[in-house]
Amino acid sequence: MKSTHNILYAVIGAIICLTGTLNAHAQHPQELICDTYMFVERDSSLCLDVYKPETPRADKAAVLMAFGGGFFSGERNNDQMKRWASALLEHGFTVISIDYRLGFKDSDFVANHSRLLQLPDLFMHCIDIAVQDCAAAVAWVCSNAGMLDIDPSKLILTGSSAGAITILQLDYYRANSMSGASALPAGWKPVAVIPYSGGVMCRDSKLRYTTDPAPTMLMHGTKDRIVTYKSLGLPFGRKMHGGKKMDKALTRQDIPHWFIRFDGIGHEVADWLPGSVDLFCTFVDLTLTGRITTLDATMTDSGLKPTAWAQMNMFQLYGGKR
Repeated sequence: MKSTHNILYAVIGAIICLTGTLNAHAQHPQELICDTYMFVERDSSLCLDVYKPETPRADKAAVLMAFGGGFFSGERNNDQMKRWASALLEHGFTVISIDYRLGFKDSDFVANHSRLLQLPDLFMHCIDIAVQDCAAAVAWVCSNAGMLDIDPSKLILTGSSAGAITILQLDYYRANSMSGASALPAGWKPVAVIPYSGGVMCRDSKLRYTTDPAPTMLMHGTKDRIVTYKSLGLPFGRKMHGGKKMDKALTRQDIPHWFIRFDGIGHEVADWLPGSVDLFCTFVDLTLTGRITTLDATMTDSGLKPTAWAQMNMFQLYGGKR
């Protein structure tokens, strides 16, 4: 069953809570205790941090988070991820924050793909190795679900910026039976995918799904020029498709999803999980109870302030990285 209007009351109630939630988490993440595990060995050991709530959800749902940083910076245990973990712990989720390889730190690969026509290949490489690591993390979590006391069939994927791209790309590969998702357990599907300022890179410009993706809540600023709100890439070649393009593709294929655009806002949305945790939980709870819903909304929030760094474009961001 598709529904837009039936869900608006829940959304309105969640919006009322947003400012208070933001104020509680935006300044200093509380001191959090986690257990750290290595989940895969690449050139170095990749680890994940597991945060346990004081009062776990009865359904044992868990959230796997991927940090942002443009594939050249960021850490699983930085202040942003601790704020996100704190917000989600208060709602009873077990929270798992993961490492992944940062492709822009491979100086030789970057140097060999520094020409304009090679940039899509460079970004594809960065995304693909991050997706491989995210898939390995999911596989480890599912294999160790008993020890972690979670239900692997109720695992939610979320991420910021590069992390948002990573989780969307992973589910895109999974839904299309592509090799990038081969490390996932057979038949596994995330219960929800919730990216903050993310997108999907397509090798042939076209964005389509051969099977349904996981229930997805897209959150994106209309003025985002770091992770494009629309599409960016070479004609007839690889393109990054942001929130607006993804919404159109999912709508065209009649796939239920939520699309929440922040009018006039740039990349600030990439760090908005603490301010939207009530929407996050509403979407997850509806999905877990089997209610298939569609929402298209333009949202404003006085607590979401423009910042200078988030107004950059991707050429300013990556200008010194090539």
